[in-house]
Amino acid sequence: MNGASPDEPRGGARAWLVWGMAVGGYFLAMLHRNGLGVAALEAQSRFDVGPALLSMLPMLQLLVYVILQVPAGLLADRLGPRYTLVMGMIAMAAGSCMFALAPGIEMAVVGRFLIGLGDALVFLNVIRLAALWFPRARYALVSGLTGVVGGTGQVASAAPLAWALDGIGWVAAFLTTGVLTVLMALLMLLVVRDRPAGAAGRSTVADPISAWAALKEALRADGPRIGMAHHAAVMAPFTMMMVLWGYPFLVNGLGLSESAAALSLTGLAAGALWLAPVAGLLVGRWPGVRVYMALVLGGLLSLGWILLVTWPGGVPVPLGVAVMAVSGIGQTLAPTVSFDFARDGIPASRTGVASGLVNMSGFTTAVVCTVAAGVILQALPGAYQAAFAPLAACTAAATLVLTLFILRAHRRRV
Repeated sequence: MNGASPDEPRGGARAWLVWGMAVGGYFLAMLHRNGLGVAALEAQSRFDVGPALLSMLPMLQLLVYVILQVPAGLLADRLGPRYTLVMGMIAMAAGSCMFALAPGIEMAVVGRFLIGLGDALVFLNVIRLAALWFPRARYALVSGLTGVVGGTGQVASAAPLAWALDGIGWVAAFLTTGVLTVLMALLMLLVVRDRPAGAAGRSTVADPISAWAALKEALRADGPRIGMAHHAAVMAPFTMMMVLWGYPFLVNGLGLSESAAALSLTGLAAGALWLAPVAGLLVGRWPGVRVYMALVLGGLLSLGWILLVTWPGGVPVPLGVAVMAVSGIGQTLAPTVSFDFARDGIPASRTGVASGLVNMSGFTTAVVCTVAAGVILQALPGAYQAAFAPLAACTAAATLVLTLFILRAHRRRV
């Protein structure tokens, strides 16, 4: 499944520079994606809306991100990473400026929509550049490092924005993020190239096949299907907790203090980041280790979440924190393993659709489970075990599908 191509890229300093510029855009995308969290209270006052309507802004943004994954992958395959990345940065900059100047909730919604649209174009193209600039054996490492940068942005980006909101105010803070994003787009035009100079025979633009043919190609290959199941199983749980329900669960479900809950979430998100490059090195050197990583982690998460929702008399604090910790590891390792699987059986020039399907599977699961938990908590306030039952079921089902796909791929190779 991982045979090296004789004309594969060599990597090197220029490859790291191109990837570094692109992943800087991904860091900014995470700032845009998570920026509403620290601005929530001020947004509620500024737009004169209640918490229910305000909560729809991040969900709309995430939903746009999910829906556009496959179209973004097709665009990446047709247009190439450089210009698609620039389009994404410009869309996020425009959305941030509209959000900064919005006189009411309607214009704020349009702004967050544009941010979600631009965000959808960024990650896939960072992954595309990794496939086009680095040898196959380095792809898992670069994917893992991409996840580290995203995780770092998720953990650290709130503090600068919170400081800016307090120091220079709403309009200046969000206009500044918009200007920084435009500057990043200009730097990408100057530095990023779709492929190494003289890379004969390795076109970055996909062969002209229809969107339907590209989807069928990706869905027929074992690698993308395994990657989709893996992403749904291991990425969705902690994403759901970070997006909305982790802090309330730790405080109201486990009884932690607000400061302890905030510190725990930050520690759980940041503590596992070092595992991604280690896993990337292992996968690059011994590709077969992916299967063991995938099955062990999927099995642990399935067992952990089933125990959490079925434990009699409420969730013990050690169990709740342990399940959250393993979920944090799952989110950290998801890019390294899921997107490496997605490369199998797909030409490098058409990895965009496969990567889009993988990303879509994880985020779709996260959105569905987040909404389901909210519906259950609305009907049964404080019933976190019942609220997380859909997540436990989805994690177990995705792990089962993952196992079946891996066994099927193994039978085909034997």
